[in-house]
Amino acid sequence: MKPEKLDILVADDEQSMREFLEIVLSNEGYQVLCVSSGEKAMEVLRDRGARIFIQDLRMGGLDGMQLLETAREAAPEMPILVMTAFSTSDVAMEAMRRGGFDFLRKPFQNDDVRGAVRRALDSTTEDGDSRPRNVTRRLIGNTAVMRELFEVVEQVAPTESTILVTGESGCGKELIARAIHDGSPRNQGRFVAVNCSAFTEGLLESELFGHVKGAFTGAVADRKGVFLSADGGTLFLDEVADMSLSTQVRILRSLEDRKVIPVGGDQEISTDVRIIAATNKDLAAQVKQGLFREDLFYRLHVIPLHLPPLRDRKGDLPLLAGHFLRRHSQKMGKAVDALSDGAWESLQSHHWPGNVRELENVIQRQVALARGRIIESIQLDLPSAALENTTVAADEVESAAPSAA
Repeated sequence: MKPEKLDILVADDEQSMREFLEIVLSNEGYQVLCVSSGEKAMEVLRDRGARIFIQDLRMGGLDGMQLLETAREAAPEMPILVMTAFSTSDVAMEAMRRGGFDFLRKPFQNDDVRGAVRRALDSTTEDGDSRPRNVTRRLIGNTAVMRELFEVVEQVAPTESTILVTGESGCGKELIARAIHDGSPRNQGRFVAVNCSAFTEGLLESELFGHVKGAFTGAVADRKGVFLSADGGTLFLDEVADMSLSTQVRILRSLEDRKVIPVGGDQEISTDVRIIAATNKDLAAQVKQGLFREDLFYRLHVIPLHLPPLRDRKGDLPLLAGHFLRRHSQKMGKAVDALSDGAWESLQSHHWPGNVRELENVIQRQVALARGRIIESIQLDLPSAALENTTVAADEVESAAPSAA
């Protein structure tokens, strides 16, 4: 009878590192086995298996890159975390290109390895598993700026504070909002998203506050708005800078009174929602220009979170590209799992005006066109100027209804 599959297998020829990882991960409740060579690791993987494999890149015997590829072939669905002491990112990126899930640059802290392991395990964990999870488990990023952002998200998620998320279109502002909702006491309630730039003024107020029958042409029945639909949960107001001043007044009143009045109605209805707002504009500048109410700005700007553009965190490209590669390969039933050197060079040299959304689009297209397991080249069809002009419009269409990524 085959032994029970391990939670985590670790391969490192340094005894101190093996002992460190065994203590840290065992204290988290994981079943851990540490071995000193790649050869021994492969024996364990073949005989017993593991949910996640953590390996060093420089060990005696079996070469680290060769071990990575061999382990990947033996267990294609198993996330592999790669440890490296190299000072440049080239080696780590090469490991990601060959199928690594994430990398840890030595020396790393306890929280670094805990976070990486949780993200890796979550990628293969079914809902309902009781193993340790964190609020940001579905968010992808390992650069310093993203780790700092994730720490703040972890801190503010359990609170009731209103949050303003800023960043260019395509950066993932709604994902941050969803993570905050999932980590809040309201996570049993609904997460409702509405794009304020996708509606005319009258239709936006109906979308937000609802309307009564006969309020306007076409209002053939009462309809509750998103403030009531999200009651007990979280309301995500995307692109709040595009609201008219009159709509801003109604939003402010609803936030202060925790009540709404449907369009065409005269009865106040109590509502209990947490507000997370987002914009790709400089809201403080909008206030100075008289385009956004100062009182509403301070109501929303309690906890500000800024998402940097992808061009400013290119160190996350390997993680993001690998994630989208796995996602779309699985969706399409294909075995595409790697990128050629030329493809990686194209990803790294591109400016990414469409940010993470553009990257996913590119990877999805290349997976669909790939004829083997390796993507040999990256086709970037649209010039940067064209993407800069069209990204906002695409973002508006996509964010009009709740989504996930």
